[in-house]
Amino acid sequence: MAFARRLKLPLLAALAAAIGWSALTYPAVGQLTYDLASSAESRLYGLHKERVSVDGVPMVLYRSKARASGQPQGDAILMLHGFSADKDVWARFARHFTDGHDVIIPDMAGHGETGYRAEWHYSVPAQTQRLVKLLDQLGVQRVHVIGNSMGGAIAASFALLHPERTLSATMVDPAGLPQPHPSEMEQMRARGENPFLFDTRQGFHRFYPMTMAKPPFMPGYVLDAIADQYIARKPELTKIFQDLLQPTDLPSRLGQIRAPALVIWGKQDRLIDVSSAAVWQATLPKAQVVLLDGLGHMPMVEAPTDTAKLYAAFLDKVAAR
Repeated sequence: MAFARRLKLPLLAALAAAIGWSALTYPAVGQLTYDLASSAESRLYGLHKERVSVDGVPMVLYRSKARASGQPQGDAILMLHGFSADKDVWARFARHFTDGHDVIIPDMAGHGETGYRAEWHYSVPAQTQRLVKLLDQLGVQRVHVIGNSMGGAIAASFALLHPERTLSATMVDPAGLPQPHPSEMEQMRARGENPFLFDTRQGFHRFYPMTMAKPPFMPGYVLDAIADQYIARKPELTKIFQDLLQPTDLPSRLGQIRAPALVIWGKQDRLIDVSSAAVWQATLPKAQVVLLDGLGHMPMVEAPTDTAKLYAAFLDKVAAR
């Protein structure tokens, strides 16, 4: 209860500050509310913000406060968000690990506070190599890597290309392999539509329920602000998505991953169908595969505590080997 009270106070303060601006602008107040709440939560959860330049890309990331203060830490965990998301999607999940691990959560190039530039490359191999250089800059040699969606494909790529730096690899509703039963998103793409790309708020309000079966509550004015961001970023998101579609050898080489592996999938995923989990299992036969009832594409957001318990148990098994 004490923690709940500590959590509510900054969030209420953030909301009050945002409402103070509501007479001046809408939905900019929604973006202010979201930013203030995210900042307050990240601090409560033991994360602080760092900025690191990687080959000219000014990457912004969260990192464990305990690590920054010089307190003893366990193994490093690198958490990777999905396409069009950012580091904040991991915060509520990450709070379960910040006391005992060096948690690193970057905004990957093209996303969040790291931002977008047309000359940067956004393919899975390009993002993978950028992360290796980020870890070099941070002085981190080996990590447990966990990624969602696009981040899941990048986590697998990291483990495949850099086995000497991979303690374990966890893929959460990952992209990158075939779906025996096409998802709702794949059916839309077959008709020439992309649910991530739209020109109206109505398009966002159709898209948002596809991302999660149990999305956390957000006021309508916050969702409208997020919708406006997507609309403004449509050209950027189009370029990033095109880069992500570039063929890789990940499907043919995935079985070469030697690090302990975990695949987590929400059974109600509407973006990448859960049938793909069987393909991952067949390609990585030693991987632990867990399917979660009632959850969609982002279990670490929809059920952060339960998903963190599952991941912590996996890390304990890895440590015991």
